[in-house]
Formats: sequence, C-alpha cells, structure tokens
Amino acid sequence: MAEKIVQTAGRDALGEFAPNFAHYNDDVLFGENWNDEALDTKTRCMITVTAIMAQGLVTDALKHHIMNAKNSGVTKEEMAALITHTAFYSGWPKAWATFGYAKEIYKEDN
Repeated sequence: MAEKIVQTAGRDALGEFAPNFAHYNDDVLFGENWNDEALDTKTRCMITVTAIMAQGLVTDALKHHIMNAKNSGVTKEEMAALITHTAFYSGWPKAWATFGYAKEIYKEDN
C-alpha cells in the first residue's frame, strides 16, 4: 500500500472562513478520493494535471499538481507527452501555458 496522502491546505487557508469546504477538500477529496487504491498516485496525478489543463486553469493549482506529479514519478518525457496529447483535445494555447509551468518544474531534469 502506498503512503497515505494527508492534506491540510483547506483548513490552513479556509478553516475558519469556510470550515465545510476545508473539510471536503482535506478529508474527502484528498483524504478519501486520493487514497482510494483503485488508481495509483502517479496515475491520479496525470489525470489531475490533464483535467486542470483542459479547463484552462493555469494557476498555482496547476503548478502544484505538476510538482506533485513529478514527485510521484511522472518523468519529464511523460509530462511533455501528456501535455502534447491533451493539447489536441483541449486547446493549443492551454498547452503552451501548461508547458511554462512544466519547464520550470522539470528544469533540473534537462
């Protein structure tokens, strides 16, 4: 079994302002969904980057999930292939924007 994913970002950022949202983020999304053993963490990371990129959400969330993907074993070559493949389905400009983060995160792998 993989190491259990524990998240506190929701409580850290919104715990007092939006405790229900913080609970859903930390305990349900990450606590239950990310720890479901039907998919391994590397696959979940790749799916998550694809979903965020497809929506055009080029934000810190995308950057975080690309870093998480790298830390979960997604290679630079796999990330480049993922972004290229997704570009055909979600849009070329979204890929360009996503590559900006990916190049930054994988720069030491060059």
